[in-house]
Amino acid sequence: DPSRIPSYPGGLNLQHSIEYWLTLDLLSSNTPNVVRPCAAIRVTNSSQADIIFVPFFASLSYNRHSKLRGKEKVSVNKMLQNKLVKFLTAQNEWKRFGGMDHVIVAHHPNSMLDARGKLGSAMFVLADFGRYPSEIANIEKDIIAPYRHVVRTIPSADSAPFDKRPILVFFQGAIYRKDGGAIRQELYYLLKDEKDVHFTFGTIQGNGVNQAGHGMASSKFCLNIAGDTPSSNRLFDAIVSHCVPVIVSDEIELPFEDVIDYSEICIFVRASDAVKKGYLLNLLRGISRDQWTKMWEKLKETVRHFQYQYPSQLCDAVDMIWEAVARKVPMVQLKTHRENRYRRSERIK
Repeated sequence: DPSRIPSYPGGLNLQHSIEYWLTLDLLSSNTPNVVRPCAAIRVTNSSQADIIFVPFFASLSYNRHSKLRGKEKVSVNKMLQNKLVKFLTAQNEWKRFGGMDHVIVAHHPNSMLDARGKLGSAMFVLADFGRYPSEIANIEKDIIAPYRHVVRTIPSADSAPFDKRPILVFFQGAIYRKDGGAIRQELYYLLKDEKDVHFTFGTIQGNGVNQAGHGMASSKFCLNIAGDTPSSNRLFDAIVSHCVPVIVSDEIELPFEDVIDYSEICIFVRASDAVKKGYLLNLLRGISRDQWTKMWEKLKETVRHFQYQYPSQLCDAVDMIWEAVARKVPMVQLKTHRENRYRRSERIK
């Protein structure tokens, strides 16, 4: 009964709510009268499972419990991670293949900071690899999942075409960031006084989300610039606003890129080129109405891949994540079978 399902704690926390939607979807796979794509089915016997899903809400734990309170010497977030490691590594399912067939969602870049090294053999579902060493997280074994967008999705029929979008380039958000996001500051000083450009500081406070959504829906191009990490939910806000994303983030990893050709819906600009005076605006002003419209039409078709919902629907974000996990299963099986070569032989002695 959907009316009895607790909602995810709101605000900006929603952008990292991926484990919530995946857990709901798995639970509903055993619920009569719930129609879903059935990309993943929950079984009661672990020996029948292709993968073991770990329903630990790592992002929520970080967002709600990472700060010390009162006389605490260890945060609740750190304590929960320690309990998770102790529990998981003691299970026969983990010991069987060293955790390689487990799936752990750690979408917030700061989630699982204490546990990720000890559980690094598992398949992680992440926002990007910005704060992970390559031996812990990499594209070979892990999944990049889209942020849950925070602005409303514009219905295709209500989406403004080229001539009804008066703003050429839109960016609203934090401008002064740490090392990885220094380019935001450079671009701000290059673009802030240019005609048809909206480049301002913004937050989610007050009416910030609605303002950003309205601005994106009124713009031809939306800047997605690296910040503290290579990715942000701004990209997915732009996609559901049908504003062609301009990605200035050299280290970004994109969800489902093995099946989605992002060059059809996004403009990619190297950071070294973006900061050259006049380069970015000359590039975007040189894109014709027909070229833009072709990308706009493709954006409207692609939006469904970035929608989190319950019950899940064919080719939505939940279904796409399970399909991405399924594509990793053969590699997991290859690794586990290779590691079992001598393990089984030694037991025969």
